[in-house]
Amino acid sequence: MSIRTNILLRVYLAFGLILLFALAVMIQMYRLQFIQGNKWKSMASKLSTRYENIEATRGNIYSVDGSLLATSVPEYELHMDMFAGGIADDKAFYGKVDSLAFKLAQLYPDKSEKQYSRMLRDARKDSSRYQLIRRKVSFHDLKKIRKFPIFNMGKYKGGLIVLQQNKRILPFQSLAQRTIGYKNDNVKNAVGLEGAYASYINGENGKRLMQRIAGGVYVPVNDDEDEVEAKDGADIISTINVNYQDVAQKALLKQLDSIQADFGTVVLMEVATGEVRAIANFTRTKDGSYQEKFNYAIGYEAEPGSTFKLASYMAMLDDHKIDTSTMVDIMHGGPYEIYNPRNGRVVLKIKDAEDEGGVVSARRAFEKSSNIGAAKLVYRAYGSNPSAFTDKLYGWHLNERNGLQIAGEGFPLIKTPKSKSWNNLQSLSQIAYGYESKLSPLQMLTFYNSIANNGKMISPIFVKEIRSMGNTVEHFNTKVLNPQVCSPEALAKVKGLLEGVVEEGTGKTHIKNKLYSVAGKTGTAQIANGSKGYGEKNSHQASFCGYFPADHPKYSMIVVISNPRVGLHLAAWVAGPVFRKIADRVFASDLEINHTQPAHLVGNTTMPRIKQGNVAALKQVYSKLGVKPLYASANTGLDTSSGIPYEENKYKTGTVPTVTGMGLSDALYLLGNAGYKVSVKGSGVVTAQSVTGGSVIPKGSKITIELQ
Repeated sequence: MSIRTNILLRVYLAFGLILLFALAVMIQMYRLQFIQGNKWKSMASKLSTRYENIEATRGNIYSVDGSLLATSVPEYELHMDMFAGGIADDKAFYGKVDSLAFKLAQLYPDKSEKQYSRMLRDARKDSSRYQLIRRKVSFHDLKKIRKFPIFNMGKYKGGLIVLQQNKRILPFQSLAQRTIGYKNDNVKNAVGLEGAYASYINGENGKRLMQRIAGGVYVPVNDDEDEVEAKDGADIISTINVNYQDVAQKALLKQLDSIQADFGTVVLMEVATGEVRAIANFTRTKDGSYQEKFNYAIGYEAEPGSTFKLASYMAMLDDHKIDTSTMVDIMHGGPYEIYNPRNGRVVLKIKDAEDEGGVVSARRAFEKSSNIGAAKLVYRAYGSNPSAFTDKLYGWHLNERNGLQIAGEGFPLIKTPKSKSWNNLQSLSQIAYGYESKLSPLQMLTFYNSIANNGKMISPIFVKEIRSMGNTVEHFNTKVLNPQVCSPEALAKVKGLLEGVVEEGTGKTHIKNKLYSVAGKTGTAQIANGSKGYGEKNSHQASFCGYFPADHPKYSMIVVISNPRVGLHLAAWVAGPVFRKIADRVFASDLEINHTQPAHLVGNTTMPRIKQGNVAALKQVYSKLGVKPLYASANTGLDTSSGIPYEENKYKTGTVPTVTGMGLSDALYLLGNAGYKVSVKGSGVVTAQSVTGGSVIPKGSKITIELQ
């Protein structure tokens, strides 16, 4: 074969291979486009777009009086598409970018106008479709920003991309903070109301379609059809009263700080409903300050000490084992020694804090909180059959949790003769005065509340109802744990014992008062030092549990304080003052309590001075006090025999209100609503204001008020 022919064959062969390759490429392109097209389009879509959650606005938590305890405030993160429809043309963008920079610098002066302008211009050069403008923008500021140059072109033309985020805030800050709780996706166990009712509060998240752009950044797709709106969460109406909560926290904190205790807790509960009106918990930190770190009221199980004597005496009275007049020898405070009959060794020494005397009545032994008296009486009544005593305690459900609406309730411990740790020589005697048993403070309060509630034991509640869009979704009623804990006869005697503690016993000095009666019991317990047990130098837990007014109970309360380092460790000195301070404030402020004590106005020739302000509140106070309110214009002669005159405060819109004579809160409310900024000097009643009432000045002006 000639060389020419050989070359031609090679050329034809190469050309043929090229044709075959081209044909194969065309066939593959056809397969990709028409046969597998949908598959690859779907895959490409998944790689470039995705759905992200739109966080729902969480529901609010309210106090029983309507005050806001927890709420979600929207915050916004702002981005900008530098090539949105309205500014795709350079002339449109550069013609307004400096005006936008000027407005941004006015609102957020942390950057100058030139810096904002440079940032926007550089983003334009970089072809950014998702330039960050600002984080943590309030709704108020967002409304202003939407009116800025370029952004006022609209959702799609102006390029403003708004991402909403919700920030949880507590308007009263530390008030009932641990009870309100918090939401934390990284915490397994729910905390407080926020955790317990998360399914209601959280709402339902929405979805937003996001598209990936250059640099791997995802931006929202501006298509309403591809967005599912979030559904806001429901609101929780709690049982907390913010005023009582504030009083409880301040009283407890002041006492803890003065005696340098490890921690303390207070619970105030309404007797008839079981609604918790206040609950405070404070823990001492390393630097000596106090913070809410743990809810001791519901989660701290400990030996209650002498407050448990109520259960011991009630069991004996209900079983007719003793009467309040039954005599017992308390041996001048002890020690009362219990021996092991096999070897004659002392297995238990029981002492009293005070030397009351020899033989006393069961009532007196209870009033003076005699450990010896409780141990002897219980052993005399149940020594041959201790199960009869523990069965009584189990019948009152003291061995069971209350089933609270908040997670974290402690597990009570009530031993029986079947328990592995039961000691036939000492367990019955020690349980009698509050050892070898464990209860949380709220569990103990639940038991005491049953006495105040005429024998009906109910579970404490923290939430009254759940509301959505103003409508009740669920209402929570009181759960009855035991309809009648003991006979009416025993109940009457137990009430007398509890009143006697305050009138003539350990609570007389620090709790008794002339305005209203209190019933309750002190409790001082040694805290065991691990395997070493109890010793003379052990720390102590002090508590007082009771209710008031004793003759017609409205509230029950428990105070527990652990390991006071300064002063005496006795409950009457440690827990008593806290109980008294809170009870005094609650009694004084609750107008529904039957105030039987008459008012004595000695030497007064004029009616009490009043502050101007909230007329509705003033009328309510007058009504409860039995005083008739009069309009000042109807009685210019101040005829106080027929009522107290007052003038309703009125002012013309656009003028400065007159606030002299008002209290601070009413003055601030009135001036603030009128649109003025207020500076305050002094305290008491407003005696002067820098701008005369009725004057016309621009809104936002500053007005100084002086109080004396």
